Amino acid sequence: EVHLVESGGGLVQAGGSLRLSCAASGFTFDNSAIGWFRQAPGKEREAISCITPNDGDTYYTDSKKARFTISSDNAKNTVYLRMNDLKPEDTAVYYCGAIELYAPDYVCKPYGMDYWGKGTLVTVSS
Repeated sequence: EVHLVESGGGLVQAGGSLRLSCAASGFTFDNSAIGWFRQAPGKEREAISCITPNDGDTYYTDSKKARFTISSDNAKNTVYLRMNDLKPEDTAVYYCGAIELYAPDYVCKPYGMDYWGKGTLVTVSS
């Protein structure tokens, strides 16, 4: 059974940082693509970044590249998202999504994911 478990969310002041974790199980981590997405109230889920753990290649939505960093620890089957200089508009539920067996032309978009975690809430106060 596939599990994606996010953690690390919480309340942070504007300008602060957080590191989110996504622990994956139930599929072959090295064959997958794993991404971070977020959904703010009343808005659609949007992509932040994706990584393919077997080679470390990353993709970022342009607007997220400056403040967000995705990484993976293959020994722990875990993907991280480091978020710096957080802003109130970053407030959202952050989700981890996975493609079980990615192709080179995979898309880092919500519709491209096979599995989802339940999300972790990030609240940024002004």
